[in-house]
Amino acid sequence: SNNGHAAAPSSGSETTRSFNYQPEKPVDGEYKGVVEVGASGFNSFVVNMDKENRWEIISKDFGKSFAYEGLANTEDIRKGLKDYIGMMLDKGVKSKNIHFVISSGAQKEPKTSVISAELRKMGFVVNLVTAEQEGKLALKSVLPKAYEDNSFVVDIGSGNTKISWIDGDTKSVEAPGAKYYEKDLKDDAVYTEVKKLGEKIPANKREVCFIIGGVPFELASQTRQGEERFTVLNDPASYKADKVKTKSGVNIYKAIKDATNCDTFVFDWDANFTIVFLLSLNK
Repeated sequence: SNNGHAAAPSSGSETTRSFNYQPEKPVDGEYKGVVEVGASGFNSFVVNMDKENRWEIISKDFGKSFAYEGLANTEDIRKGLKDYIGMMLDKGVKSKNIHFVISSGAQKEPKTSVISAELRKMGFVVNLVTAEQEGKLALKSVLPKAYEDNSFVVDIGSGNTKISWIDGDTKSVEAPGAKYYEKDLKDDAVYTEVKKLGEKIPANKREVCFIIGGVPFELASQTRQGEERFTVLNDPASYKADKVKTKSGVNIYKAIKDATNCDTFVFDWDANFTIVFLLSLNK
């Protein structure tokens, strides 16, 4: 094993870099469910978690089975929620172990307040998370202990981008998200702003960037080998994006790469700030 560092690209091909790092598996764990009420739909995870906070993902569902576009009224929302919760119970999660979290970006969306009101009526606790908490939680979920002293984390969401690292305690800065064009922000202005923030990352924390979020997910999907947990992204310049959101996300990625000169951006298929939120309840 090469100590978890990314293997060098093999000659002539940028798509075959691998990142070898194996997290520990849980022992005598319990199933817990966490649902992220996001800006455009639900993401959910069923996680097997033990007393020592070792965890593994049993199942994950990104936005497909519960998107808001089709939900016209409160009745639709209520029915959708019941079905969704039923699906989690079917996977073996007890209802007391299902937690709902509303991300900072999603709290700005009008639909999410209706959804959280309905969930509360059904007896569930709905946890509101700030951008700063989110950055810190993402950092803990994505940054393996072995990399805490030399690497940093980026979470490119639709509503905002969180950049974080550990320097004594957790540092986290917030930048525009991949849908910045909806706020009439221009590519150059966002690039400049993100690059300035990226320059705040200490020089000794730039070995590897662990990167998550919707656009990094799309980019990693293009080169993932089988079921690997970690996918090393290609250079931002190599992605040809049709969708404006993807293009904007790549612009943010490029700004961070240019600011840090980091050459290893690793997408983690299993990490999400909501999982660490679950761990934080695991007392």
